[in-house]
Amino acid sequence: MTIKEEILKLKKEKNAVILAHCYQNIEIDEVADFVGDSLYLSQTAAKTDADIIVFAGVYFMAETAKILAPEKKVLLPRLESGCLMADMINLQQLREFKAKHPNIPTVCYINSTAAVKSECDICCTSSNAVKIVESLGVKEVLFAPDTYLGTWVQSKLKDVKVITYPGFCPTHLRITPEDVNQKRKKYPEALVLTHPECHQEVIKLSDYVGSTTGIMNFAAQSDKKQFIIATEMGVVERLQRDYPEKEFILISPKAICPNMKWNHLEDILNSLKYEQYEINVDPEIAKKAITCIDRMLGVSK
Repeated sequence: MTIKEEILKLKKEKNAVILAHCYQNIEIDEVADFVGDSLYLSQTAAKTDADIIVFAGVYFMAETAKILAPEKKVLLPRLESGCLMADMINLQQLREFKAKHPNIPTVCYINSTAAVKSECDICCTSSNAVKIVESLGVKEVLFAPDTYLGTWVQSKLKDVKVITYPGFCPTHLRITPEDVNQKRKKYPEALVLTHPECHQEVIKLSDYVGSTTGIMNFAAQSDKKQFIIATEMGVVERLQRDYPEKEFILISPKAICPNMKWNHLEDILNSLKYEQYEINVDPEIAKKAITCIDRMLGVSK
């Protein structure tokens, strides 16, 4: 029996579901039930009827799934799979940030820990960040931890002041304006599609800026045949597979998230076989964090 066959057999026996983020190694798509960005996977976790959720992603994603489905067993195949951006802010740092700007609602990016979510007013993803901030109907918001996503949101909402915490995604910040200019020179007909976690100088040089799903949908629906993709390599791999008649060029070989690449089929198999590594969230933190996430899901319906 192959690893893939064994995973599919165990999945059926244990009533398990496998959720995979678009930045994961593409081989995982062969056994995953759902593949997508953070918003889509959060919505899926909230309504699954599986007994076990295997989350092929990073730690904060598994935590979010556990908060949304507390009665399910949530497994993270590799505990090393953390998020460097999420680790840039802890509860104490969030409290200090809020204390400097009192009485202003706080929006937290989904790329944050359960503890951070527990002290924020509403959560967002890159898919819905503009809509979420707009939904608050206020003149000022605090935004954590990604200063670049927050700055991009600010550029879209002229009447709202977005005060950002100085966190960032190291993978997206490795993409430079020089990378865009070099690729444009080589592929003059190509459109540049960029994730809003990138630096503003990269965003200014782009033809389209949007979430992982936004980029994939834009490429699918566009009449153009050539695209320069300014986000993590996993997106390029999936676009190449799904739309072989088009050409997708990775902006830079540095656009790889090492933490997202920990998981392989063997890890998914071991996770299911031994039911490791189970992710739990302190009930008090989960109780507060669920409000923050539910508000986002309500706006995103």
